[in-house]
Amino acid sequence: MNRIVIVGHGMAGARLAAELHARRGDLKITVFGAERHRAYNRIMLSNLLAGRADELDVTLTEAAGHGVDVRAGLPVVAIEPTTRTVRTADGVATEYDHLVLATGSRAVVPALPGLTGQTGTADPAGAADPAGAADPAGAADPADSAAAAGALDPAALPERVAVFRTLDDCRRILAAAAGARSALVLGGGLLGLEAARGLAARGLDVRVVHKVDQLMERQLDPTASAVLARTLTRLGVGTELAAAAESVDAGADGVRLRLGDGRELNADLLVLACGVRPDTDLARRAGLQVGRGVVVDDRMATSDPRIWAIGDCAEHDGVVTGLVAPAWEQARVLARVLAGDDPGARYRPLPTVTRLKAAGIDLAAMGDTHGDTDAGTEELSFADPARGTYARLRIRDDRLTGAIMLGDNPAVGTVIQLFDRGGPVPADRRALLLGRAVGGTVAAPATSPALMPDAATVCQCNTVSKGALVRCWRAGARSVGEVVAATRATTGCGSCTDAVTGIVDWLSSVDSDVEVPV
Repeated sequence: MNRIVIVGHGMAGARLAAELHARRGDLKITVFGAERHRAYNRIMLSNLLAGRADELDVTLTEAAGHGVDVRAGLPVVAIEPTTRTVRTADGVATEYDHLVLATGSRAVVPALPGLTGQTGTADPAGAADPAGAADPAGAADPADSAAAAGALDPAALPERVAVFRTLDDCRRILAAAAGARSALVLGGGLLGLEAARGLAARGLDVRVVHKVDQLMERQLDPTASAVLARTLTRLGVGTELAAAAESVDAGADGVRLRLGDGRELNADLLVLACGVRPDTDLARRAGLQVGRGVVVDDRMATSDPRIWAIGDCAEHDGVVTGLVAPAWEQARVLARVLAGDDPGARYRPLPTVTRLKAAGIDLAAMGDTHGDTDAGTEELSFADPARGTYARLRIRDDRLTGAIMLGDNPAVGTVIQLFDRGGPVPADRRALLLGRAVGGTVAAPATSPALMPDAATVCQCNTVSKGALVRCWRAGARSVGEVVAATRATTGCGSCTDAVTGIVDWLSSVDSDVEVPV
C-alpha cells in the first residue's frame, strides 16, 4: 500500500512528492508531467518575460530519484478506478494504491474569430481574471469548465499570438518579442498586467485591452484601478478599458484586434491572458465528482477514497483558489495524511494576500474589498494619484477584514501582518493608511527583526514565520541559501526575499553561541 502516483509535475505536484519523500522514504512515488521540463515556479515567469530571470532561476529544486520517479513529458490520458491504474500516452498502465491529481489549470483561449486551437467557451473579451482571483473559474457552468479543460494546443494559434501560462508559452512570447516593437495584451488581471509590464521592460509599446471598465476588478475597487492605470501609463503600458474584443486578424506582418465599438488596434504581437479553468478532464472521465474543480473534502480526498486532488484543479468548500500558498498548504496536509504520520490532518484555508509582481508597481490586496458596509464596518481610504499611491482599509471589531495597498507605503508589511494574524489595528488608523508617523504612532514594520513577533509570517506562500527562520538558524543554517533550502521561504512569489535576507543578516550579527532573542 505504498505506491503513490501523482498526475501533474507543477508547483503542487512537485511539492507533494518532496513532502512525501521527506516523511517516508519507503514510498514508491511516481510523478507524471505533461510538460517536458523539470518543475518550475510558474509565478516567476513574469520575471523571465521581463528579462530579470533566466530559466534556471525559475526551476524548482524538488525530490527526484531515491524513491521518486519523475516522468516528464509523459501525460496521463486515462484513469481506471476499478483496477487502480493510470494509462499514459505511450499506452503503458501504472498501478497505484493512492492517486493524486495535481493537474492544475489551463489557459482560456477566448472564442474569437481568427483564433484556433481552443476548446470550450470563454468570455469573448477575456474579462476573466487569469490568476490570483478568489475563484479563477469564475461563474462558469461546470460543463463549460469540462470543455475548457480539454486539449489546448497553443502551437495551433496564429504565429504572432500566444497565451501566457507555461514555460513554453513564455518561450513563444519571447521569440515573437525579439523582433517586435509593439504588443497587445488581452486581459487586465494579474497575469495580463505582469505580462504587459514584462514586455514593456523589453522596450515594446504595450497596451492592455480589458472588457471590464477597471483593472483587476476582482481585487481592486474603481479608485485603485484608476491609480494603477495611471501608474502603468508612466511605466509604458497603456490601457483600453471597457473594450470588448470581437475578432483577431493575425498574419506574418502583425496582429489586428477589432473591438466591439468598431475600432481596430494593431501590434506585432498579441498575448492572451484571459483567465484559466481547472483541468478536470481526467477526473470527469473517471467518474469523479466535479464542479468548477475536482471536489475534495478537508483531507483533499475526492469522491473516490483512493483518489485525491490538490492545487488549481481542486475545489474545496466550493472554492478553486488558483494561488500557490493554498496549493502548497494542501500538499502539506495531504502528505501528512498519506504518509500516515498525521491521518487526522485537515486543510483549513488561510487568509490570502494577492501581490502584483511587476517592476515599478507595489500592490497588495487582501480580504473583502467589495462587500457592502454596515454600521459596524469602518472604511478608510487615501489616494494620491500623482504619486501612484492608494490605500484602503476595511475594519470590523478592530480587525482588518480587507485592504488595498498600492504604491510606496511603508505600512504595507504591518497591514499584511495584521490581516494574516487577525491582530487588533492601532487606535489611530491614520498611521496604517498613510504609512507614516501620525500623532507619535509609526505604522511601519519593525525597524529590527528583534522587535518582530515570533509568530509574524514572513513568507506568505510557504507560511514561514520569523520564528521558523530563527529556529532554522539555531539548527545550523548559516546563510540565506541554507535557510531557504530548509524552510522554502522566498521560493514562491519572491516578494519576501528582502525580509528573509534582513533576518538572516540580523542573525549573522548575533553570536551563534548565545541565545537569539525572538
